[in-house]
Amino acid sequence: MKTDMPTVFITGASGNLGRAVARHFLDQDARLALVARSAQALQQHFGTWPAERVLLIPADLLDPQAAKQAAQQALARFGRIDVLCNLAGGFDMGAPVHATPLANWQKQYELNVLTALHAIQAVVPHMVAQGAGKVVNIGAYAARQGAANMGAYIAAKAAVIRMTESMAAELRGQGVNVNCVLPTIIDTPENRLAMPDADPASWVAPDKLAQTIGFLASDAASAIHGAALPVTGLS
Repeated sequence: MKTDMPTVFITGASGNLGRAVARHFLDQDARLALVARSAQALQQHFGTWPAERVLLIPADLLDPQAAKQAAQQALARFGRIDVLCNLAGGFDMGAPVHATPLANWQKQYELNVLTALHAIQAVVPHMVAQGAGKVVNIGAYAARQGAANMGAYIAAKAAVIRMTESMAAELRGQGVNVNCVLPTIIDTPENRLAMPDADPASWVAPDKLAQTIGFLASDAASAIHGAALPVTGLS
């Protein structure tokens, strides 16, 4: 096994985007620390991948201690973490702001902000110590401005964008790049089922989004700090 392989820590790894991003980095000769809540889902999707390059880590990232333990497992196995891809998250819409239950606001904040924050606080100190690293967060194109009946989701994703910008300002002098992508609707089986009358040809393919994330995690993006990059599909 090559000793100069980068190590990529991916949260939400068992989801549609997580699987596409994991495949992209596997094809780029990276070592992978794949994190998801379900050990069964991790085994289902990645159990046949090369064990010498892939570490499966079941963890609930709503628990900051679980995030720290996940990072420690990756460091114990691979010795470093070069890239953090915060892909865990969730979506909700339907009610106006004044009628959205508090539990929905809290859930969107937890799924989209706290999962990323806990992974960041577990991984980034090690990047700072090694003087290098890339962090790629997942915002949302919709979070550029408010929209009807999506208040809780948009507020949470807007917080991810502002967190990305704040981190970039804090870390750019320490060798760590922090950026985020802003996808529109991702072309997944679940989204096709939920929106049967929509035209998925204009949606974002997971593998194309994975390529964009891969670019932001590469040396070619070393001069990019705090970007919120729209990824809006092919048409």
